[in-house]
Amino acid sequence: MQEFIYQLIENNTFCVAGYKGDEENVVIPERVNGAPVTVLFDKLFRGHPEIKSVKIPDTVTDIGEFVFDGCVNLRHIELPSQLFCLWGNSFARCGIEEITLPDKLAALPPFAFKECKNLKKVVCGAGLKKIYAWAFSGCEQLTEVVHGPNVDVSSEAFQTKK
Repeated sequence: MQEFIYQLIENNTFCVAGYKGDEENVVIPERVNGAPVTVLFDKLFRGHPEIKSVKIPDTVTDIGEFVFDGCVNLRHIELPSQLFCLWGNSFARCGIEEITLPDKLAALPPFAFKECKNLKKVVCGAGLKKIYAWAFSGCEQLTEVVHGPNVDVSSEAFQTKK
């Protein structure tokens, strides 16, 4: 079972504000009543260990805080090509092992991947400009972050802050 709770936001698009479900493979709809889904709200999938994969439509431009927090079995996620805003702790404590970030994403906020114990590789898109302090805090297995030559990487990006 997958049930999403939507909220109409100011630009006549929808935010996915809540989720009730027990599916291993989650597919977020692209449209609701003909209008695009553009935002995944804070804590949307927090504490859903049954989730193994998530497909996010290309209409989504913003992913809020703690959206995948505690999704310890999440192994595959398809990020939208239009994603340009990622909030802190978006992927905190999830089980992702490898992720490719889209070209429109300009920054990795603090604690974006906090305590992702299985994360080994991150491939950043061409538009990435900044990786903030503690973006990879507690990512013990992280061995490879691929990014362009002009990305400003904080000296504390890979440090663990508790």
